[in-house]
Amino acid sequence: MANLISRLTGAETQPQMTRRGFLVSMTAVGVAFGFPQASNAAMNPAVPDGTPVTPNGDTFEPSMWYWIDADGQVNVNIIRAEMGQHVGTAIARILADELEVAWENVHITHVDTAEKWGLMVTGGSWSIWQSWPVYRQAGAAGRTALIEAAAAKWGVDASGLTARDGAVTDGTQTISYGDLVAEGLDRSFTEEELAALPLKPHADLRLVGQDVHPLDLDTKTTGQAIYGLDAKVDGMVYGVPMLPPTRYGSKVNAVDDSGAKDIKGYLETVVIEDPSGTVPGWVVVLGKTLHAARTATYEISVDWTSGETANVSEEDIQARSRELIQGEEGSILHTEQPDTTAAFDAAADMFEAEYTTQSVLHFQMEPVNATVFQNADGVWETHAGNQWQSLILPTLAAALEVPADKIVMRSYMLGGGFGRRLNGDYIVPAALASKAVGKPVKLVFSREEDAQFDSIRSPSVQKLRMAFDDAKSVTGMEHHAAAGWPTQVMAPGFMPKGVNEEPYDPFAIDGADHWYTVGAHQVRAISNDLANATFRPGWLRSVGPGWTNFAVESFMDEAAHKVGADPLQFRLDHLKAEGINAGSAPNAVGGASRQAAVLQRVAEMSGYGSAELPEGTAIGIATTYGQSRSMPTWTAAAVKLAVDPETGAVDVQKMWLAFDCGTVVDPDGARAQCEGAALWGLSLALHEGTRIENGNVIDLNLGAYTPLRLADVPELEIDFVESTEVPVGLGEPGTTVIAPAIANAIFNATGARVRHLPITGDAVLAAMKS
Repeated sequence: MANLISRLTGAETQPQMTRRGFLVSMTAVGVAFGFPQASNAAMNPAVPDGTPVTPNGDTFEPSMWYWIDADGQVNVNIIRAEMGQHVGTAIARILADELEVAWENVHITHVDTAEKWGLMVTGGSWSIWQSWPVYRQAGAAGRTALIEAAAAKWGVDASGLTARDGAVTDGTQTISYGDLVAEGLDRSFTEEELAALPLKPHADLRLVGQDVHPLDLDTKTTGQAIYGLDAKVDGMVYGVPMLPPTRYGSKVNAVDDSGAKDIKGYLETVVIEDPSGTVPGWVVVLGKTLHAARTATYEISVDWTSGETANVSEEDIQARSRELIQGEEGSILHTEQPDTTAAFDAAADMFEAEYTTQSVLHFQMEPVNATVFQNADGVWETHAGNQWQSLILPTLAAALEVPADKIVMRSYMLGGGFGRRLNGDYIVPAALASKAVGKPVKLVFSREEDAQFDSIRSPSVQKLRMAFDDAKSVTGMEHHAAAGWPTQVMAPGFMPKGVNEEPYDPFAIDGADHWYTVGAHQVRAISNDLANATFRPGWLRSVGPGWTNFAVESFMDEAAHKVGADPLQFRLDHLKAEGINAGSAPNAVGGASRQAAVLQRVAEMSGYGSAELPEGTAIGIATTYGQSRSMPTWTAAAVKLAVDPETGAVDVQKMWLAFDCGTVVDPDGARAQCEGAALWGLSLALHEGTRIENGNVIDLNLGAYTPLRLADVPELEIDFVESTEVPVGLGEPGTTVIAPAIANAIFNATGARVRHLPITGDAVLAAMKS
């Protein structure tokens, strides 16, 4: 066994790798990372000393998603980014379960960019949902091929053989996967054959739903995990950006670096010329050390001409949203009856409300950074943590003016993503600086530069209306939402069209097209052109539902009180699994009935409506379906809080959440994702928000921008519905229910209604006095 481990890890010849000792070096065959194989991406976990698995002898690759070697070791290729969620462990478990191999023989490789991998993106809570059918089919292909090979070897019918823990048996004789691979296998499968392969019954799954040791845990806890900031290249220089006064339209008139020339290690200042238009008006200061480059920026003056948004404020953007809502712009989403004219014309009563949210920053712990160079083969290498390689690769090609196949992106751990690194714009200036000086450049942003250049969650305005008949029954509902649209700005090809043939950004409206039966139902998504021109709107954990559901669930609560109904029962009465809300296979089986079930469960968990609570203390509820109707994660939350009557300060004491995400693949990872999402939702509800002034955000560091602190973390209780349905996403749904549950609890505690995020003590106090 010791010899096997040495061979797999290269321990006999390779020094132990550490983050401090990590070195990227340019070679004629690509890039070496201090690993035995040049093709291994830098972030990969290892066994056990930091070096990745290499195959012993020939390998069998039933699918591009993995290989098996002559020792029976299985290496799974992962296209998703690792940012603390153990995504490789979850995906490898899906394949290993279907393939029937022992967990201790499974390893993962986070692959570099290549066309064969297709869409490389980690966001939208998509990873497990999209990987489930692909990796199950791939595992079934390997299991089938190995059983067939054993049957042929023994001259028996394959139907009488079984596979278990990396071996095939007929009950009397057994052969390992490794021995079968060593004898040679070349079985391949067409797409049709893959689709027809029988998968294991859910009851026979032995790894899915069980706790296993995460494959990347050891390198994370020993400091061997590699992040973008760890990359070093022979001959590398350091870069620090100097940002223009506006995100778009700024121009450099002159640069005076005379004051920096005496700084030891200062090299030069480069004015970036960007054919892609990603970083117009940028200047990059270069030094032999990061300290030299950073120090030089304080002595360099740049004369800029500002873009047209230099005087834009948050108030201007919100005023533009209100103006757009009053007009007829926007896309009307596909609902069962989007024309609400008759319902409102005939209404005996109506109710309407406006909900707003401020600009929100990401503030991931590792500020964005990138190391870029052209290797000896003329291929551009990028080294950075990134969530959406397929998005930024064409932009890099345009910026460098080279074909996309002349660029390879190496994968690194993300020191926090939360959607910020879906937009890889921070790689572009590093690439252009490297091209300008002909050397590898490592561009490192300070916290302040990271914040100013952030792809922020746009401020939003939403107007909701509901129509009632004379029996107080709901006959119609409208939801008009205006904000900056990230998908329109960065990935317009991902925008579907509404019933009026106008495209819309699903990540800026998902959640508004809810599963409540409300009669005629119109959802109008409106792009705020002023927001799009002022900053680059981004995707932030929970995307659209993080603010659309604040409006929907606050409004449903208000509507219930409007007609004198219990808010819980009012919701349940309208969660009817009929018509468009009946659900469909494979992702939304059960429809609205499953959302009603998690809502009922969280009400029971929390004692909503029945618990005896002190004055000024109350419980609020909210529910949603996670990210989108195409992959609903049925979610509900209850929040218990107390409001200080003197200051309006909100003290959240406990949060309960219930999830129906279909099959739970990784129980520990699922719980961690939901806990993190709920706390993120709490932070967004009460603490996080900045403003635009003079075309930029005003909060540039954590002294002024104050996310949730440890002392404010409440007790959490999380429950999962047992299910055999298709697994869907869990990274974000928990975020979406917390803010409305808090707003509803505040109303229950004080009678005061707040309709703006973040909810401040001053706002609560003002609402209490109004």
